[in-house]
Amino acid sequence: MQITPVISIVDDDKAVRLALGSLIRSLGWQAHMYESAEEFLSSGQAAHTSCLISDVRMSGMSGIEMHECLRAQGDAPVTIFITAYPTPSLQAKAVSNGALVLLQKPYEPAVMAHWLTVALGNP
Repeated sequence: MQITPVISIVDDDKAVRLALGSLIRSLGWQAHMYESAEEFLSSGQAAHTSCLISDVRMSGMSGIEMHECLRAQGDAPVTIFITAYPTPSLQAKAVSNGALVLLQKPYEPAVMAHWLTVALGNP
């Protein structure tokens, strides 16, 4: 029996969460959605997450800070960051902290689907 990958989405923008969740389900994977880094961290689901998609800029804890907490705990899943405000320094920080990629919003669904298949080992 094959286990369906779980993709956790952390974004304080409800429209982004819903759109990503719909895309992920259309690809045959499970989508779990969280409106903040704090909500995801307190959920206990990091260990059950195959891939994490997180906005960088959110109210409260940033996606980068959340990822650093997960790494410190040894629970950081493969992570795709998304942001409307990319900078070269943010790109460097995200990748040096172990993120797979930093995507600029808006992105094409095919681009996200590509990076999800890379993250899950099915390129």
